[in-house]
Amino acid sequence: MKDQMLVATEQKARLYNFEQGFAAFGGDREAMRESLGGKGAGLSEMIKSGVKVPPGLTILTTQCRAYTDNGGKMPDGLMDEVFAELAHIESALGRKLGDLTDPLLLSVRSGAKFSMPGMMDTILNLGMNDKTVVALAKSTGNERFAYDSYRRFIQMYGNVVLDINKDQFEDILDDLKDEAGIKSDADLCVDQLKKLIEQYKALVQKKTGAAFIQDTREQLAGAIEAVFRSWNNHRAVYYRNLHKIDHRLGTAVNVQAMVFGNYDDNSATGVCFTRNPSTGEKKLYGEYLVKAQGEDVVAGVRTPKPIAEMAAEMPAVYEELLANVARLEAHYRDIQDIEFTVEQGRLYLLQTRNGKRTAQAAVKAAVDMVGEKIIDKGEALMRVEPMQLNQLLLPSFDTTQKEKAKKDGRLIAQGLNASPGAAIGSISFDPDEAERLAAHGQKIILVRIETCPDDIHGIVPAQGVITARGGMTSHAAVVARGMGKPCVAGCEALKIDLERATMTVGDRVYKTGDKISIDGSTGEVFDGEIETRSPEMSAEFGTLLGWADETRRLKIRTNADTPDDARIARDFGAEGIGLCRTEHMFMSQKRLPVMQEMILANNDAERQKALDKLLPMQREDFAGIFAAMDGLPVTIRLLDPPLHEFLPHMEQLIEEIATDRALKKQGDRAREILLDKVRELHESNPMMGLRGCRLGLMYPQINIMQVRAIFEAAIEVQKTGKQVLPEIMIPLIGHVNELKLARLELEAAARETMERLGTRIEYKFGTMIEIPRAALTAAEIAEHAEFFSFGTNDLTQMTFGYSRDDAEGKFLQRYLDGVEYEGNRYKILESNPFEVLDTRGVGRLMQIACEDGRATRPQIKLGICGEHGGEPKSIGFADGLGLDYVSCSPYRVPVARLAAAQATLGQK
Repeated sequence: MKDQMLVATEQKARLYNFEQGFAAFGGDREAMRESLGGKGAGLSEMIKSGVKVPPGLTILTTQCRAYTDNGGKMPDGLMDEVFAELAHIESALGRKLGDLTDPLLLSVRSGAKFSMPGMMDTILNLGMNDKTVVALAKSTGNERFAYDSYRRFIQMYGNVVLDINKDQFEDILDDLKDEAGIKSDADLCVDQLKKLIEQYKALVQKKTGAAFIQDTREQLAGAIEAVFRSWNNHRAVYYRNLHKIDHRLGTAVNVQAMVFGNYDDNSATGVCFTRNPSTGEKKLYGEYLVKAQGEDVVAGVRTPKPIAEMAAEMPAVYEELLANVARLEAHYRDIQDIEFTVEQGRLYLLQTRNGKRTAQAAVKAAVDMVGEKIIDKGEALMRVEPMQLNQLLLPSFDTTQKEKAKKDGRLIAQGLNASPGAAIGSISFDPDEAERLAAHGQKIILVRIETCPDDIHGIVPAQGVITARGGMTSHAAVVARGMGKPCVAGCEALKIDLERATMTVGDRVYKTGDKISIDGSTGEVFDGEIETRSPEMSAEFGTLLGWADETRRLKIRTNADTPDDARIARDFGAEGIGLCRTEHMFMSQKRLPVMQEMILANNDAERQKALDKLLPMQREDFAGIFAAMDGLPVTIRLLDPPLHEFLPHMEQLIEEIATDRALKKQGDRAREILLDKVRELHESNPMMGLRGCRLGLMYPQINIMQVRAIFEAAIEVQKTGKQVLPEIMIPLIGHVNELKLARLELEAAARETMERLGTRIEYKFGTMIEIPRAALTAAEIAEHAEFFSFGTNDLTQMTFGYSRDDAEGKFLQRYLDGVEYEGNRYKILESNPFEVLDTRGVGRLMQIACEDGRATRPQIKLGICGEHGGEPKSIGFADGLGLDYVSCSPYRVPVARLAAAQATLGQK
């Protein structure tokens, strides 16, 4: 019934004018955004709130879906409805599209439910042709304005609708400016603009085989279809994959009467934020350009003026802007990103949306708005994306080292501090190259004259971005801030030659691969590398996480293998260690030979001799961790990986021995013995071979040594007055009898150690649930386990039957992007199950284990220690299951604290 009603609604209304939209959906913001898109919903609500907005109409997202489902064919009758509604707008304005007396010009813009800045297409000045340009010049008395608008329209329409590379238009423009000896587009005279238009039209004729379209109704139909088509362009699909946005949503199309920031010297265009999107400071932030159109600001083709200068240049407009932006922030109760145009001294707002912001700004604004009584603590917690907090935990440049670099002459340029943070990397001038090099582990700084939406795939893997042109609200700045990447924009001292792949600053020439450092907080660019320092947390950061701790139910532990990791995690608020991996303790150069000695032992006596050497090393490690976690539980996983991981690779040994023989060197007998052992331990599928509890049952001396080291360390630390709470975790249990026998052996070793040293320690024995059979037989296993810790990495591998390394390298990305069949793309998976917990499969096994485990042992402790313990959606699922804790890496602890609070609020 619901689906039938939805279909009926979709068939009934395919578009609304801006004034109708709010009433049509009863002011329901979610429903409005779903159908009108974020931009259309915002425009409709702005009109309702009394803000001056140019009139227009919104074609619903349903029509984009219909266009896609029809194989790229416009829905029947849609354009008839568009022209019928447009007639009402024309009547209200007293201007008509294509009129030869007072022509109406339109903008055609995309607008999806979720903001996708710059990813889809826009067309401005639609309605211009060889006749309307003359009419516009006459009706406005401004010939230069009319021809400037026409040349802009041909360039934008030619690029967006006719698919002509925009650089070809820019090359013609640059050649004309060079010929005339001028630098700014705004300095072109009427005759030069007329010449430019003829050259643009010739380019269109050459590239398409047809003259530039003169029929204004045909122009509108082509523009609307181009916006629909842009929903599935490469950059939009890439962006949606990156931000986990549903590909089926579609975009709305907003057709709006143009207002002209390029009309005269009393006209302007700009973008502003109600608070600083980099810092969160409560101060109007933005930029504007006089005698320009919106794309000039966003695209970065000219470097704009700071918004504060408008107070002197256009004082009345500035005061009106301040009043309007204050009204919009109060109405939406969030930072607003606003586009505006001034036409002959009259202010129009073209768009408002919740502003993209850095983590620093998100945290400060959320905390400040609670203080200002705009939102409550719960809403403040929901305002900050947990994964954003990673940005606040990144290093910055060491001040002393930075000052030294300046004295040494290594400060090569100063631009705009468009997005904060420190980045070091090798220069790349090409987004494709940046993506390729980053995939091979190189740290890249993407350097461009200006960025455009097509560069998104090069921005994402880059450490930071530099542009020679553009301002604080340019494409590069907005996208970098949204991703938490440092960006220096408008760095005009840099002379960038993309063709030669060089960046020249004074007499210095930089090429691809040269190392530079950028400080997005100050806008500085340095030659070479500069040392970094650990982050410093703001007071607002502590306040927000304090509110999170008051709210959440889940405990947050950390995965830590060293005392340093434990201390860092505790400083970040960890409430214990959920996973201490003992195998990492054997990997140092000092310890690995002893570990190999144990593996190569020919009998129990030789093996025990090596273990006796390892025991004090393990004890030292455990003592440091226990001391750091005073009073908090520490879960220690006994040796888990197969023994061959501590030995050289078979191929390496074979090659070394063959080389010795080829050179007729005296062979190394020890190396040959090692190769024999590697062959002996070789397994076809080591993931499911001799590892975990199986290794402990075959070689019990290994785990017994570890348990003795744990209890000796615990007793040693407890005698210093600290509280020690060890939890011994036996890994890879698949059958209850494995756990039953292992615990008998190991608990006996624990009791013997405590009796020998005359001290009692509070402890627990438990297991990892990482094999599906263990989850399905949890009722039996809980009889012998005081806690379950879900090893979701291995549990995911075994549930899906995927080898993670092979899957991610060979087919998993195609499963995520979609597999093509008969022209359609079918997604196999919505998200990578190794990043976001598979709640229907792996999650179902966890649910069974929790329910059956509690049925046997009501007080059993339950947690996650896989990588999913630091992923917000997975944390939400863990909270819903009623787990006691999640465990994650030290730097993910703040993320988990906030995500756990959001999960609790979601449950409420």
